Amino acid sequence: MSAKKDSVAIVGVGAAACAACCAGPTLGFLAAIGLGTAAGIAVFGFAALLVGAVAAATMAGRRRRRRKVACAAAVSVPQPVELTAARSAD
Repeated sequence: MSAKKDSVAIVGVGAAACAACCAGPTLGFLAAIGLGTAAGIAVFGFAALLVGAVAAATMAGRRRRRRKVACAAAVSVPQPVELTAARSAD
């Protein structure tokens, strides 16, 4: 074999060794990023649902109180009405 072929073989063996050695930590790092993202989505999603439920319950309670006040029976008192002559446009 020539010196050029020997150096290509060494580079190939080095690349294979690097892939075998670094693949585990690289995949572990990417898996940690993915799991961290999934956990973050779950935590913040649950927090958002909790805040939304509290806000919805608060608004429903306020709406119910307003409806009770608005639907209260008004006291009807007769009011006198005077009829006047119609005005003509001169």
